[in-house]
Amino acid sequence: MQEVDATPGLGDPVDPADTRPVDESAPSIVELVGALGLRERKKRARRDQLIDATHRLVDRDGLDAVTVEAICEAAGVSVRTFFNYFETKDDAVLGHATYPIDPVVEDEFASGGPTGHLVTDLEHLVGSLLDAAPPGRARLAKGLAIAAQEPRLLARHLAWLDKHKGNLMALVARRLGDDPVHSPDTVASLALFLTHATFVRWESGGSEGEIRDHLHTVVGELRALLAD
Repeated sequence: MQEVDATPGLGDPVDPADTRPVDESAPSIVELVGALGLRERKKRARRDQLIDATHRLVDRDGLDAVTVEAICEAAGVSVRTFFNYFETKDDAVLGHATYPIDPVVEDEFASGGPTGHLVTDLEHLVGSLLDAAPPGRARLAKGLAIAAQEPRLLARHLAWLDKHKGNLMALVARRLGDDPVHSPDTVASLALFLTHATFVRWESGGSEGEIRDHLHTVVGELRALLAD
């Protein structure tokens, strides 16, 4: 006989005779969301710590003399931790942290979700990107100032920008199909603009709260501007 799962679903009525104790120690949804936010803030702080250590060592010793091991020693982390954030030493100089899109969010967007409206769904996608917020403007400026003296760093920076735009274009193309109404290049560029504009808005407000909380305001302003 096939075993039947007797676990009640979300829409099933509750049996008043069911006296199974409720696990009051289980975290609530609010607590889970707060824990995720705290985890992301800790990750950003660790990433920024690595960037700052890299900049200090480059200022003192020069780019070529700095090693990943020296950066890790200065930041008080392991080499393995470093590579969780950056692919190379040059990426740490430039602040090129990885910005992975949540695979669930990516697949949902590609399949036409979560609402079926492109701009609204793009906002949801950008929100996922903003959960891995970029380093502050001062750190980015410092990295680019170092890059101005090192041609290979400028080349690395341009390649990084192209890579991320290409990833977004490929994702948009998956959603729009073989005969798209909109250019995947244009939609990917819009996603990058929304990411940058939201980050600038968050930073100009004192970097308080979560970055993605400012995204809806930026999208609203863009809609109003285009409707004018």
